[in-house]
Amino acid sequence: MNKNNPFPGMNPFLERFWPDVHTTLISYIRDAIAENLPLGLKARSEEQVTLAEEDVDGKNARADVAVVEAWKHGIAPRWEPAQEAAGGVIATEPAYVIVNEEVERWIEILDPHGRVITVIEILSPVNKSDGWQRYVAKRQSYLAGGVNVVEIDLLRGGSHAVAVPADCLKSVSVARTLVCVTRAANPARKEVYETPLREMLPNVRIPLRQSDADVILALQPLVDRCYRMGGYFNENHRLVPGPQLGVEDQAWVAEQVQAAGLS
Repeated sequence: MNKNNPFPGMNPFLERFWPDVHTTLISYIRDAIAENLPLGLKARSEEQVTLAEEDVDGKNARADVAVVEAWKHGIAPRWEPAQEAAGGVIATEPAYVIVNEEVERWIEILDPHGRVITVIEILSPVNKSDGWQRYVAKRQSYLAGGVNVVEIDLLRGGSHAVAVPADCLKSVSVARTLVCVTRAANPARKEVYETPLREMLPNVRIPLRQSDADVILALQPLVDRCYRMGGYFNENHRLVPGPQLGVEDQAWVAEQVQAAGLS
């Protein structure tokens, strides 16, 4: 079996497994950048956990980590009055709430004093849906603090979230990825990389301090490695997740899948 990514650029099937891909890609990007940083700078992967409540039916929630409904995992069984001792006090029936952990992960490049120089965000479905306002506020706080921001959006699904306005882009097609670099020294000027589905992912210039040369991040080999190391060649390649592709793109995807022996 061919274990290599069958697509020249972003593999659209990876969106179905994004929590795992996102975590892995954060690590790969951190390592790739760390090897090329000037002396004194360091790259760190960071995370923040946000708790969100949902109703017991879980109809309106999407969680990165979910609590399993079983006694051994911390949820008590429902007690019935008949189970109480005769003449004893009967417990009041509680309301049931499931608390989910929504994990946000990103990369920070820091100077020798621990000051954040650059932040790299790999967008998740949460950033492009319910967590959009929180994500935008976080981005603005970094820029206000003089931090460079690099946004990497490899997802076709969800709302537009990167800093460059949608009407400034060359294409409105869902069959493309976006990378937006905002330098703290000139936040009004955006460096945008638009990559059609059929093309190789870009080599992105990662800004550091104004006195430093940019670090070049080659995205394509890292996405290819995610596909290979995650064993995603074993998964179903018949249904592309996310927004429906155009007829020509659907046909092209099917050709790539068939050529790789994955159909």
